[in-house]
Amino acid sequence: MDKNISEKLLEIAKEKKALRYGSFKLSAGGTSPFYFDGRILTLDPEGSYYIAKGMLSLAYKVNANAIAGPTIGADPIVASVTFSSFIENRPISGLLVRKDQKAHGGKKQIEGTVHEGMKVMVVDDTCTTAKSLFMAIEAIENEGCKVVQVASVLDRNEGGSDEIKKRGYRFFSFLTASVSGEIKASN
Repeated sequence: MDKNISEKLLEIAKEKKALRYGSFKLSAGGTSPFYFDGRILTLDPEGSYYIAKGMLSLAYKVNANAIAGPTIGADPIVASVTFSSFIENRPISGLLVRKDQKAHGGKKQIEGTVHEGMKVMVVDDTCTTAKSLFMAIEAIENEGCKVVQVASVLDRNEGGSDEIKKRGYRFFSFLTASVSGEIKASN
């Protein structure tokens, strides 16, 4: 992966205040010396551009033909990657995974066109415990698809990425956090 993309994303995260320091309660439980609001970065035009560029490069490298992730964190990532893939004339489909299957309409858990045999890259803005990523992975695999890569913008290094790798999936993040809350660009 192009280290310049990771460095640029770190720079944008600081500039746009997507990365803040203090004491913050986490949705996964516990507290953290920093807070990363991935949506500030993924919904920013410049941040979205660099995330799409990096994620698309990774998707092409693993021959993914779809990108998927848990709604709401992955929605802007999936949208920017699918759009960029069309511009590059190498289309990759987008899939959004709901926490639960809808009780109405088509009663789908996965939005988008999904079919057995797809090679899918599963993404999210942040990886902490990876609970959301595993929910998306399970839903994708239940449709007969193969997860060929898992990626996030930030890896908080709180066990999620280790568990992803332990279960045999490839994992990449653009930014990584240390225990003390120092955020670095990934290699």
